[in-house]
Amino acid sequence: MKRTRRMRRMQRGKRRRAAGFNLTALMDIFTILVFFLLVNSSTAEQLPNRNDLELPESVAERKPEQTVIVMVTRDQVLVQGKPVANVADVLESDERIVPAVSAELQATRKHVIGLTTRAIAKKDQVTIMGDREIPYRLLRKLMQSCTRAGYTSISLAVIQKAKQQSES
Repeated sequence: MKRTRRMRRMQRGKRRRAAGFNLTALMDIFTILVFFLLVNSSTAEQLPNRNDLELPESVAERKPEQTVIVMVTRDQVLVQGKPVANVADVLESDERIVPAVSAELQATRKHVIGLTTRAIAKKDQVTIMGDREIPYRLLRKLMQSCTRAGYTSISLAVIQKAKQQSES
């Protein structure tokens, strides 16, 4: 029997393999998805942690924002992690502000590198992380120093504790 062109064409179609998955494109998509989720997974801002610093507890409602940080340990005052003054010297002085803190805060605003640091420095916000045992007059001097440097919105870092259930 003579085979027609149509029969030959149909026979060629039967010999073809079934189409498989293109795994390369699928793996690319999943890789991009994993990187996206890793980068955007943490929505809460983390404050720096120090072992010699014990924060007070409070029922805080707002999550911490990324701001300039003034850290007060039992021994030192640090601005953005850089030691600027000793606590004992600040407490002994009769000045209402701490000049070293004001100067470092102003320098932080002027000398920024990178877009995120620039955005943080342009805000008028500062967070004071102080040990729960620091005296109030030290905290007041630091707050006045921050205000003198142009940071008008001052936040105090605390550890968030669970809300108390009201008894009815």
